[in-house]
Amino acid sequence: MSTKKDYSFEYHPQLRGVIANVEKVMVGKKKVTELTLVSLLAGGHVLLEDVPGVGKTMMVRAIAKSLGLTFNRIQFTPDLLPSDMTGVSIYNQKDMSFEFRPGPLVGNVVLADEINRTSPKTQSALLESMEEKSMTVDGQTHMLPDPFLVMATQNPIEYEGTYPLPEAQLDRFLMKLTMGYPTPEEEFNVLNIIGNEHPIHMLTPAISQEEIMELKTAVKNIYVSDSIKRYIVDLINRTRNHKSIALGVSPRGSLSLLKAAQAYALLMNRDFVIPDDVKYLAPFVLVHRVLLKPEARFEGVTAQEVIDELLARVPAPIHKEQHAR
Repeated sequence: MSTKKDYSFEYHPQLRGVIANVEKVMVGKKKVTELTLVSLLAGGHVLLEDVPGVGKTMMVRAIAKSLGLTFNRIQFTPDLLPSDMTGVSIYNQKDMSFEFRPGPLVGNVVLADEINRTSPKTQSALLESMEEKSMTVDGQTHMLPDPFLVMATQNPIEYEGTYPLPEAQLDRFLMKLTMGYPTPEEEFNVLNIIGNEHPIHMLTPAISQEEIMELKTAVKNIYVSDSIKRYIVDLINRTRNHKSIALGVSPRGSLSLLKAAQAYALLMNRDFVIPDDVKYLAPFVLVHRVLLKPEARFEGVTAQEVIDELLARVPAPIHKEQHAR
């Protein structure tokens, strides 16, 4: 995976404290924190795929607390119904009217734990809400709060009793991330910081919800040159004509990569996107959006390898120096 990053700029001052806050709980997971913030600012959602016990739930909780946002967790099971997430309308005999009781989906940061363990019907209800930023209950449309970030988790090694997300639904996630095991030194530090009281309980918000909304608006004004837009289009079109790919990246993928690059530039305290932003983010935004041909999978080719190959082959535009904000 491409790991080239731009270190010539410091974090945006309003986001620096958020990252430092999360690091008090999650040792060595700065990259995942950065990319989650990018997804939030870009109005997207994250799929966390990793083995149990690496801190996926704790990561989501730490981010929500550091942002001062409401956090809800939904444990996905085979018998989970859409109404268990969205809520239900209950008849109030006193008022002789139906009263809506919102479910756990109504929150700023929602952890959809083990999303591949529930039925396609329930998965579709969640993914529709992610796309529309609203939900329909008993014919009434209810808007979801803004900001609204879904972080779904799935276990890549247990397939019995699961319902894998099809490509059309995977496409709804802005990014697919993995956390990985900590290094021995990081794991040693984890043992040291987890004392009598878990540091998650001592976290306080590092930014207000109003500031988050202002930053989301600012993302839309980040400058993207035509040459970088052309670079994104070239990358996406190569996925549609690659010998190992049966289904390339959709136009939604192009827009996702553009929005992610703008959000990442803001995180790095710039008001313009550079080619390295696109190179760095492309694997996280594109890998889960391509479907390999059966013969390619048989030969051991991975989507990650294909995206890395395209990044090496497609010429990036030459970056011209611009002034930071």
